[in-house]
Amino acid sequence: MPQHAYWKGHIRLSLVTFPVRLYPAVTETEKIRLHKYDKDTGQRIHYQNVNEDGDVVEADDIVKGYEYEKGVFIPIEDKEIEKLHLESKHTIDLVQFADLSSIDPIYFDNPYYVSPDNKLAQEAYVTIRDALKKSKKVAIGQFIIANRERIVALKACGKGLILETLRYNYEVRKAEEYFADIGANAEAEPDQMDLALELIKRKSGDFSPTKFKDLYQQGLKEIIDAKMEKRTSRVKGEKKPAGKVISIMEALRKSVEQSKGGKVSESEAKSVTKKAAQKNSVSKNMPSKKKQAA
Repeated sequence: MPQHAYWKGHIRLSLVTFPVRLYPAVTETEKIRLHKYDKDTGQRIHYQNVNEDGDVVEADDIVKGYEYEKGVFIPIEDKEIEKLHLESKHTIDLVQFADLSSIDPIYFDNPYYVSPDNKLAQEAYVTIRDALKKSKKVAIGQFIIANRERIVALKACGKGLILETLRYNYEVRKAEEYFADIGANAEAEPDQMDLALELIKRKSGDFSPTKFKDLYQQGLKEIIDAKMEKRTSRVKGEKKPAGKVISIMEALRKSVEQSKGGKVSESEAKSVTKKAAQKNSVSKNMPSKKKQAA
């Protein structure tokens, strides 16, 4: 079982109550995130609280507020907001059951895996899970998380249960205004409909998320990997590893020993390296045979 639960409490259905733990079902830890840096110093760029004139404002001088007209606001104090924070009862109250199809997908927000908190809770947990499977229903309820009361949908998920928070009605924009320009009696032509249905039939299959790749993240990783391989300069202040030169000399000494068939001292190895460097320098400065011939 994972080490840390995001939320611990109880699920309550009528007179049945059992302890559960919630774990986030999705993660963004694998995503590559870029930051901003000063290209000259390598320091991270941080943002300050500034007003419209560009002056830095101290934290003690900042207040929250609601702007009801351009440039005019009503201040709201922290203590007033604190009164609105609901005291969590650490209980998910299930009050209704519904067909999953009756919930528009646009209302689904964040998913959480739900697991029984102990072995004693498994009997009630499994009963609710199997009942939801057989009835093909989801349980609707409410609970308080992060000082906010949320609507939730609880449904069976493999061997366990998954809970999804739902958006409130005021959080979802009405679709009608965005589809207003589409004629009320607009219909597809029969031959076009037949072709579309045939295309859907040929391309139908079970959804497999592994078939789809995040090309942006994949490309970003390839860029970073390529730059890491070619990286020659070190981060400012980073010391060169102490044993690097010695290991190279060791490799050179062994190479010379293999070619001569005997042991070579460190001074001899340095001499061979120096001569090789001089030879390379001379060869670079000499004109090529083609140029001489010309």
